[in-house]
Amino acid sequence: MIVITGANGRLGRAIVEDLLGRVPAGEVAVSVRDPDRAKELGDRGVRVRRGDFADSASLAHAFEGASQVLVVSADAVGEEAVGRHRTAIEAAKAVGARRILYTGHMGANPSSPFLPMPDHAATEAALRESGVAWTSLRNGFYASTTLILLGGALQTGELAAPQDGPVSWTAHADLAEAAAAILADEGRADGPTPPLTGAEALDLADVAALASELTGRPIKRVVVTDEEYRASLVSHGVPEPQAEMLVGMFAASRQGDFSQVDPALADLIGHPATPLREVMRDALRPTGITAR
Repeated sequence: MIVITGANGRLGRAIVEDLLGRVPAGEVAVSVRDPDRAKELGDRGVRVRRGDFADSASLAHAFEGASQVLVVSADAVGEEAVGRHRTAIEAAKAVGARRILYTGHMGANPSSPFLPMPDHAATEAALRESGVAWTSLRNGFYASTTLILLGGALQTGELAAPQDGPVSWTAHADLAEAAAAILADEGRADGPTPPLTGAEALDLADVAALASELTGRPIKRVVVTDEEYRASLVSHGVPEPQAEMLVGMFAASRQGDFSQVDPALADLIGHPATPLREVMRDALRPTGITAR
């Protein structure tokens, strides 16, 4: 039985959908905090059970009979995130899973200025210490983040943010396909994977140029200081800890933490990685903004 956590989230659900094209539904189980939201999966033969990283007893039930458990990283940072991941790892080990997989990040680094990256590094350390075979999927930076960073630039014509560095933006769909391929072929990847990235690394000036091309609206890249960016976020209602985390993301990109491009993802999925232009085009269409 392959158990996938977080299957009501964007990445987790996409992994399940791809995996169902590779193995029978009866071999797939999901661990979700709200089973009602996964009812459609249950109707298709997937085992659906409640599992919450904050409730180890629920994980014992959700992971029962697992040969592999995929731990989709928690929507949290710091000790809270690492603690939840440790609970899931311990629960997977307790039920006798042969392999534990984790959706990590290419920038995993205990000294990174971007808060989630030390969490990923600490979780990989917990996996090493578990004594169970493990795989950390070192996923590239989600390409969908570019739409968040664009924010009001589509209306104002200015993409104002701190100095950044190139990022190998990577599509959710490609990462889901890679995870499913590894789950369906147990043991195909052991330990941390190579960076699972898109085919090119682009900075925010490139993102602004792509947005201009896709919308037909001129968008200028404007560099502001970290302090100016932080203050602007807070003035618009962003909590200070979240604003600080976003500033850290730019600091990490400036030092090249997300710039590596690797063919491993394309090799896994058997086709070229989805270009950022295509991700942005598809994301802009539902907004009513012309995407060329």
